[in-house]
Amino acid sequence: MKKLILAAASLAALALVGPASAQSPIVIKFSHVVAPNTPKGQGAEKFKELAEKYTNGKVKVEVYPNSQLYKDKEEVEALQLGAVQMLAPSLAKFGPLGVKEFEVFDLPYILPDKAALARVTKGKIGQDLFKKLEPKGIKGLAYWDNGFKIMTSNKPMIHVADFRGLKMRIQSSKVLEAEMRALGAIPQVLAFSEVYQAMQTGVVDGNENTPSNCYTQKMHEVQKYATISNHGYIGYAVIVNKKFWDGLPADIRSQLEKAMAEATDFANSISQKENDDAIAAMKKAGTTTFHDQTPEEKAEWIKAMQPVLDEMAPRVGKDLIAEFQKEANAKTN
Repeated sequence: MKKLILAAASLAALALVGPASAQSPIVIKFSHVVAPNTPKGQGAEKFKELAEKYTNGKVKVEVYPNSQLYKDKEEVEALQLGAVQMLAPSLAKFGPLGVKEFEVFDLPYILPDKAALARVTKGKIGQDLFKKLEPKGIKGLAYWDNGFKIMTSNKPMIHVADFRGLKMRIQSSKVLEAEMRALGAIPQVLAFSEVYQAMQTGVVDGNENTPSNCYTQKMHEVQKYATISNHGYIGYAVIVNKKFWDGLPADIRSQLEKAMAEATDFANSISQKENDDAIAAMKKAGTTTFHDQTPEEKAEWIKAMQPVLDEMAPRVGKDLIAEFQKEANAKTN
């Protein structure tokens, strides 16, 4: 795979230095792993529309959804090597890259609501985290929302004891591994594009994800039960190859920043509706039984997963966790 990425990067470099007319557009390959009709997919299409509009065609954005170019584990390396210019990976992807602080977003029950999320991502914490990507050749442009996660499986998940022995798919994240172990489940790291088949064949019993991701990947066809737990959060960071971004003409970069700001507002505004609609559609399909947690059941889950914060403090940063919690739980005037 690395050889393929290197070959693609070499071709991309040749295209940049080869002869080109003044009319040749700057091409941005925007790769992602989810369906076009998810919040991220729609956000990418909105950015394409606005970027091409505001630059008067001087920039062409090519969007590649559904892991058409790269799977989860490959796409960040492809960006670093210049094979693609733009991604919107989930925040959990930066832990394996060496920027473990991003895994603070994976901690269970650390975000009480969307207002808390906005305070964190739009404030100092969000910008400081982006700065940590720059030594890796990556520049962070925006945080895109997906939403809070539900649990799905082929058996009911009401109490913590119900997770014992379940093989649960997770993204590659030490925090999520610890979370599943705290519940008594067996974490299974799988690429997003492989989850449906793994569920269908029994390689995994279930997963945690947002409703829109579950629905657009048709997971409800192969999962009998779901618990609306909102125990964790999935968000994305829109990132670009730093060398590519810094090399753009200042006026083009300014127009792209405007397009990204508007695409971000659009993507974040639709995420809640997309998740609500996904739950409604899965309920209508009738293949999955949904359970709404009672306050007592939620308290049981929180108690089971609370030790994950202490366990992950040396990895993520004790001070960062405390700062994150303070900002997330701050009262707005």
